[in-house]
Amino acid sequence: MKFTSDHAHIPASAPPQGSFIPMLLIGILFFVFGFVTWLNGALIPFLKIACELNEFEAYLVTFVFYIAYFVMALPTSSILTRVGYKMGMTLGLATMTVGAGLFIVAAFVGHFATFLLALFVLGTGLTLLQTAANPYIVCIGPRESAAMRISLMGIVNKSAGFIVPILFTAWILTGMEPYSEQVLASLSEEQRQLALVELSNRLVLPYLLMVVMLIGLMLFVLLSPLPEPDLGEEAERSQADWKAILQYPQVILGALTLFCYVGVEVIAGDSIGLFSQGLGVEHYGMMTSYTMGFMVLGYVLGILLIPKVISQQTALTGSALAGLSFTLGILFSDSQSQSVSQFLLDWLGVLPVPDPVLYLALLGLANALVWPAVWPLALQGLGRLTATASALLIMGIAGGAILPLLYGYIAHSQGDSQMAYVLLLPCYGLIFYYAIWGHKLTSKLRSPTIVMTNE
Repeated sequence: MKFTSDHAHIPASAPPQGSFIPMLLIGILFFVFGFVTWLNGALIPFLKIACELNEFEAYLVTFVFYIAYFVMALPTSSILTRVGYKMGMTLGLATMTVGAGLFIVAAFVGHFATFLLALFVLGTGLTLLQTAANPYIVCIGPRESAAMRISLMGIVNKSAGFIVPILFTAWILTGMEPYSEQVLASLSEEQRQLALVELSNRLVLPYLLMVVMLIGLMLFVLLSPLPEPDLGEEAERSQADWKAILQYPQVILGALTLFCYVGVEVIAGDSIGLFSQGLGVEHYGMMTSYTMGFMVLGYVLGILLIPKVISQQTALTGSALAGLSFTLGILFSDSQSQSVSQFLLDWLGVLPVPDPVLYLALLGLANALVWPAVWPLALQGLGRLTATASALLIMGIAGGAILPLLYGYIAHSQGDSQMAYVLLLPCYGLIFYYAIWGHKLTSKLRSPTIVMTNE
């Protein structure tokens, strides 16, 4: 998936003699992360039709997927301690295979609860896979170039997020006219149920191919020459007293900042399809690609500008201000106008969209550098508590479960999807606060025996 933490304090083993295969394998895994994660943006409007959901119910898709990260983070960490990282990745892919198989069952029966179970299993497998794969980003090459590898993996991840909605639209969301709300309403109850089953059956072949792909990748990982990362003493340090972390306000605020960040990132990527559908955009299924395209642009700018031109703190401040500005654009621009879209995208030959939709996609640009900028600010000066703090920061991913569901509730209860994006303003406000002041907060309660310099 998109989330790669800065494991700056995981001792890297000596780079393997040939690092091409490990780098290629990790790159493929991060493509799989993005492929499975950002499929949700196109899946939400599809399941809204196929399972006859309201807007709040549709966002249960993101809730069950991302809550798996929160619920399963600690259990998967325990599994990795027992079986090792290579076998952990294999088990992660096996779990994802089960989840994809459950999608096929759900497509046949057409029950939304079965789809949600499949999504939770997929999220569980992805949690295990990511927890195992992340240390390799540092370990498969020189320590001083780890940041570059993290950025490259981010680009691979978001590139998958750009491609998958286009494929899903071309394969699944073409010819949706017989399943419009008006047509379905005109059918008898029996005819309508048959039409909805026929629609959900469209998912069978794509997820069958996903099962085959995941099995092949699982065998590739199992038989690959990937070495176990040398975590040394850091594995023992991960058992550090959690109470000590509470003495570091920049970590607590960092976790809240990441909670807000992941929430707004998922809202920007996964709600854009349903929002576009409501505004009559014909190619609504591929709208997540717009958001991911802007995120890739943000990653590229980060690689080019940080730290040569701007600092990570400046990048975080700029990201928050851009997020606030684009959110105001969503709230107050004319949903019947395409002037901004035509101005920015016409020369690229990109299909125009209503202005609020384009501002929503532009949040991808604002969000791109938040995750990599928050981590070093939150972990600065933690020494032996770094691993424990990292686990707390990872739990911020729960924002991807809670905030989109809250957005869906506001949109459904108020009957206004556009104004429901007001939820984003306090989120970007907290990110701005953390960039300017929050990361500098320290506590006088900290014991000097805990304060250690970075390794």
